[in-house]
Amino acid sequence: MSKRIPLSPGVPDAHKALIGLYLENGKAATAAGLDPKVIELVKMRASQLNGCAYCCDLHSHDTLKLGEDPRRLFVLSAWRETDLFDDVERAALALTEAITRLSETQDVPDEVYAEATSVLTEEQYRVVVWGATLMNTLNRLSVTSHRPLPRTK
Repeated sequence: MSKRIPLSPGVPDAHKALIGLYLENGKAATAAGLDPKVIELVKMRASQLNGCAYCCDLHSHDTLKLGEDPRRLFVLSAWRETDLFDDVERAALALTEAITRLSETQDVPDEVYAEATSVLTEEQYRVVVWGATLMNTLNRLSVTSHRPLPRTK
């Protein structure tokens, strides 16, 4: 893989603001009563779709630290074909996929919106949308700059 100009934190004030938004969304998730694992699954799924190895690596570790079952991470890319995810997780994952694929679909389908709003409160819905949007932004920065994986111990 070719070496590229690092983008984070290449524009320090923008990077700081983006990380601030990311942290605020985490606080909002907690305040909305959303299980932290749901937000990590959102981050993981967006990162998978965007092909962001750095973020997949980071969030798989973060998710496992929260006590996530590794089996669910192993099948996350095929979540629709399992019964391992509850209704809230399924709605958050479908919404994340729709947001991440906006360039293909030009919209979040009405059925995805209806399912999400049937199981998520308004605050939780906002948190998931912001989480997916922020993760897509971070993925694009990492993928564009070929951000390397951190060294393992």
